[in-house]
Amino acid sequence: MTQKVSLTRYLVEQQRVDGLIPAQLRLLLEVVARACKRISFAVNKGELGDVMGAAETQNVQGEVQKKLDIIANEVLIEANEWGGHLAAMASEEMEGIYVVPNRYPQGEYLLLFDPLDGSSNIDVNVSIGTIFSVLKKPDDHPGVQEADFLQAGAKQVAAGYCIYGPQTTLVLTVGDGVAMFTLDREQGSFVLTQENLRVPEDTKEFAINMSNMRHWDAPVKRYIDECLAGKDGPRGKDFNMRWIASMVADVHRILMRGGVFMYPWDKREPEKPGKLRLMYEANPMSWLVEQAGGAATNGKERILDIEPTKLHQRVSVILGSKNEVERVTGYHAEK
Repeated sequence: MTQKVSLTRYLVEQQRVDGLIPAQLRLLLEVVARACKRISFAVNKGELGDVMGAAETQNVQGEVQKKLDIIANEVLIEANEWGGHLAAMASEEMEGIYVVPNRYPQGEYLLLFDPLDGSSNIDVNVSIGTIFSVLKKPDDHPGVQEADFLQAGAKQVAAGYCIYGPQTTLVLTVGDGVAMFTLDREQGSFVLTQENLRVPEDTKEFAINMSNMRHWDAPVKRYIDECLAGKDGPRGKDFNMRWIASMVADVHRILMRGGVFMYPWDKREPEKPGKLRLMYEANPMSWLVEQAGGAATNGKERILDIEPTKLHQRVSVILGSKNEVERVTGYHAEK
């Protein structure tokens, strides 16, 4: 019988055999995985655990928080603050950074996370997830400050997400391709189930919120119009549309079978460059997709090359199958 490879063994081999990650990063990723396991248990309890519905608070973006948003945020902070691997954390749910308290040793890494992506789907039992990104803290000064987090996505040293669906699945990259782990609830551990995930370069599937069509910029509308024209249109093939309204779920589908995901700039809030957050959502997802052979741009440039100027910066996102992303990006360039 083929021996199952645990997440711990996979990371140890990445550290010891391949020399891809240092020991402190390995330990950090194991702690993040354990926190995701705890969040998974809370999500699965649903009404039985009194975790459903909205809390009486708003996050820094002015969005009403769900109870599970707050629980997931607290779980990630409590799990990661004492291990000695981190200098500070930043969350989509918090206005500023969370510096590791002085009573704990301070490490050399920075952790960013969206504790519960797709939380509008919590109450209807649709897949949601946790997205995370790891950066190395600049070593040119003591202590840690918000500016230390403002690094381009290309400087990430690890990124991933955990999706809480029919299975709880952890998807991870440390810069050597993309691996997928499934939570074995009997063992209580994540087990390697797929390696070297690849996104097909071509696809017949797109994901976008069609209700916003009247607000789109011309290049986006042109691309979708061509897809909708099907075999009789300029693309010469029929497309299917998918939209889950949970970035984790939509990107997971793309990593598994291809497709293109779009959350573009639109005219509803023209002063904002996009809806999704660069640091907590776009950067980690873009790196995962690129590591699997796909592409990710904001319509004009590679997302991982964008130099952030603020912690909660927003961005337009077009990611997935390489040839489709390049086509949409080309339409923007023509405009």
